Amino acid sequence: MVNYFELMNLPVNFDIHTNQLDTTFRQLQSQYHPDTQTNVSSKTQTFLPSIPALANLNAEQSSAVINQAYQTLKFADSRATHLLELVEQGEHLQDSIRDLDFLDKAMDLRIALDEASVAQLPTLSEQLMTWLAEVSNEFNTAYTAQNWQATTLSTQKLKFLVKLQKDLAKKTDELAEKSQNNDDDLYV
Repeated sequence: MVNYFELMNLPVNFDIHTNQLDTTFRQLQSQYHPDTQTNVSSKTQTFLPSIPALANLNAEQSSAVINQAYQTLKFADSRATHLLELVEQGEHLQDSIRDLDFLDKAMDLRIALDEASVAQLPTLSEQLMTWLAEVSNEFNTAYTAQNWQATTLSTQKLKFLVKLQKDLAKKTDELAEKSQNNDDDLYV
């Protein structure tokens, strides 16, 4: 298994500097992306083993690994999952969440999101960001203590909350587009 933290030159830790992740991603892509390999066909190009995880890969494969590493580390839920997989503790991540209080609160937030107006979205976003920070802290504390049961539960919660966050972004886009379309109707 490729250690994405090592590939992206980050400490193996839940809390990361996203600016450093972005910078390293751009640097690696500028070095390993198939479009930058002009002298040799990208199908046959291999690289010096400056980065062990990419040593025996061609340009397309290296670029794909770099993209996967970036996408994994960018989001709290997949970053937590990767951390657990690195210590071989990821086997129960697909189990159902059994925390009824969490599920109740999540359902309330889901309903509020489904019924939200444009004016309500910033408040919902703030609530969700606060909740994500709390669960991230729970994960970090449990991970540091090597409490694998608690880290698994926190990761499951993070997956749920990140999905809600993506749904909130989608709802924001939909409402913005709807508002724009309504404005366009005024000029017809």
